[in-house]
Amino acid sequence: MSTEKTSTPTAEEHSVANPDAAAKAVTAVDPRLLVREQGLMGYWNEFKRKMKAGDLGSIPVVVGLLVIWAIFTSLNGNFLTAGNFSDMSVAMVGTGMIAVGIVFVLLLGEIDLSVGSVSGVAGATFAVLNITHGMNEILALVLAILTGTVAGAIHGFIFARIGVPAFAVTLAGLLFWQGFMLQILGDNGTINLDSEGLVVKLTSYYFSDVAAAYGLALLATVAYFLAAFFDNRRREAAGVPSRPLNEIIVRTVLLAILAFAVAIVFNQYKGLPLAVVIFLAFLVLTDFVLRRTSYGRKVFALGGSVEASRRAGINVELIRISVFAIAGTFAAMGGLFVASKIASANQGAGTGEFLMNVIAAAVIGGTSLFGGRGRTWDALLGVMVIVSIQYGLALEGIASPVQYMITGGVLLATVVIDAITRKTQKTAGRA
Repeated sequence: MSTEKTSTPTAEEHSVANPDAAAKAVTAVDPRLLVREQGLMGYWNEFKRKMKAGDLGSIPVVVGLLVIWAIFTSLNGNFLTAGNFSDMSVAMVGTGMIAVGIVFVLLLGEIDLSVGSVSGVAGATFAVLNITHGMNEILALVLAILTGTVAGAIHGFIFARIGVPAFAVTLAGLLFWQGFMLQILGDNGTINLDSEGLVVKLTSYYFSDVAAAYGLALLATVAYFLAAFFDNRRREAAGVPSRPLNEIIVRTVLLAILAFAVAIVFNQYKGLPLAVVIFLAFLVLTDFVLRRTSYGRKVFALGGSVEASRRAGINVELIRISVFAIAGTFAAMGGLFVASKIASANQGAGTGEFLMNVIAAAVIGGTSLFGGRGRTWDALLGVMVIVSIQYGLALEGIASPVQYMITGGVLLATVVIDAITRKTQKTAGRA
């Protein structure tokens, strides 16, 4: 009795039997990789493909911001003056710092409701240590920031190790840390900071020399060009698609125009604000961490699928705890900027609509509530929208209730766009 052996045709045998299919397999290339080889038409086709797939990116928020500026400028010529623009830039740093931490949490598909209270605790801690007890400013500043780190790590531990939902943990944290802030501030409820101290200078100090703003604009432009150029060299060496030199030059020129335009505006008032420099530095740092490090890739992976990340060998608990610790750290730093702006630590810090503005800034900027999509630069875009609305309405003498309603409407519109985008991406097979 003989047995016949059956075998599956190999790829080479199949290609010989079906040369047309083989040719298609060889030439089938993702059209997204050919964009740069097709010139302007390639970019236009790629833009249309992204719109159909719901990949809107930062386009809605940028367009919205320009519309907001155009409306308020038409209503009041003082809206985009150098002084008002500079004041808005400084005012947005406290909220923006906290929003950066919220972006990390949202990338996991979670939420942190405690950041407002944690920011208040940081400001109160610094005031008590430095003003009440006479501790060295730098040491008090470090300890105040560490209070936020510890608070965030505690929330992350309870969420990651014990399994309590992040919403419940941070809601409890909101109440606990708010009570803790009231306790350490004491009966008076307000501690004024040294007007010449380190923390107050975070928002009151300006680099008055015009060379500072222009120098920062030049540094940002050159750094971007070099980073893009050498990144392309690495991609070319690895044999993967890269941007042509002329595209890098065009992007660099556009960045230079924007950077120097902002520098000119700052120099028409008091100069370059220290708060803005610090904020931009942290945006660059966190963007690098998320996009260029293995840690950042793990954060995005968890936002995509926790189970898949666990099977890939990612320490899910450690990443979750670290993300909430990062959120707490940025909440503390943001709280110090808020205290710096009003030159005091008081019982109202981090309360009221502050928390909603922080979360709204991250979401309006483009970070998805569903996890796995966003950038720390979204915090900048989102907070610019919120602060622009606040300052524009204030110039028109419109009451706070209307400000709340308009901000809420913008947030709702953003969430709706996010939901539609996610649904469209699923339909297109990209989610």
